[in-house]
Order: sequence, then C-alpha cells, then structure tokens
Amino acid sequence: MAQRQLQTELFGQEVKFEYSEKALGYAIVGLRIVMGWILFQGGITKVLDPNFTAAGFLTHLPEGNPFVGFFASMGGNAVIDGLVAWGLTLTGAGLIAGALTRWCAFWGAVMMLFFWAASLTGGIAQGLPIAHGWVVDDHIVYAVLLFGLGAVGAGRILGVDGIIEKISLVKEHPTVKYVLG
Repeated sequence: MAQRQLQTELFGQEVKFEYSEKALGYAIVGLRIVMGWILFQGGITKVLDPNFTAAGFLTHLPEGNPFVGFFASMGGNAVIDGLVAWGLTLTGAGLIAGALTRWCAFWGAVMMLFFWAASLTGGIAQGLPIAHGWVVDDHIVYAVLLFGLGAVGAGRILGVDGIIEKISLVKEHPTVKYVLG
C-alpha cells in the first residue's frame, strides 16, 4: 500500500504521521456512506409516515432541558416537520451519493447539534445530556464525523462531487467547488 506522510500543526503542536492512501480512501467512503444511511433512514421513515410530526418530541423534552420554551414553540409547525423529515432524507441521500457533500455535512451537523440541545437534561449534576454519556452522545459524535467528512471533501472519493468538479463551470468558480467535496 502506498504510504504518505502528513505534517501539520494542531492545537499548537507539530503533528507528523504516516498513513495508507488506500485504507484512508476506503475509510472515508465507508464513513460517508454509513453516516448518509443513518440520516437517510431516519428521514425517509418520517417522509413516508403520513402521521409524522416532530411535535411530540419538541413538546416533551427531558426534564431540566434549558431550551424547553424554544423547542416547544416549534412543536406542531408543518415547516419544522418538513425540515426534519426532508432535511434528514436529502442530507443522507447527498452523503450516500457523495453529492454536495460539504453542504450536506454542514447542515447535517447543524441538525445534530439541534437534536443534541433538545436532548439535554440539565446541568452536569443531572448527567448533562443524555442516556449515552455526559456531554458527548451520538449526536455530538455524528456532528464531529460530519465535520470531518466535509473537511476532507469526502464526496470527491467515489462520489458525484468528483465528477461535478470536472465541469468547466465549477472549475471557473472556486466557491462552487468549495460547497462540493
């Protein structure tokens, strides 16, 4: 396997390590598809359910959540229901296809942070947030993973973004290329 070396500075520390190009490529594609599937599956089940509403979730937050009023105000709003259902579905589909990956990763991470905030139970003494850990739960893991997928431009690896970037319009407008990845 071809080995490469990465040398950079992170948090004020010089970091240098070797990695396998092939293994990294498979890992990035795998992470992109798995994360995409999690979001797609979570969304499509809501899209296909004619009775889906986020109101039950938004109006019954865990006790001690500091954002109860904010989230309760969105309960029963058809726009919010659509954003949740279609946002998850389209973000997941985009990640699976590797299309508009940075855009999808950004909005996916935003959704995860909202879901995390809605799961808060109060301060650290109450186990801030959640059933699966203090502060860091699955939503935070997903948000960080999505940030990483966007940062590396995961859609360029066996994804639609790699094809789109070859179009002259995209080559002429670097900002468009930045949304891809």
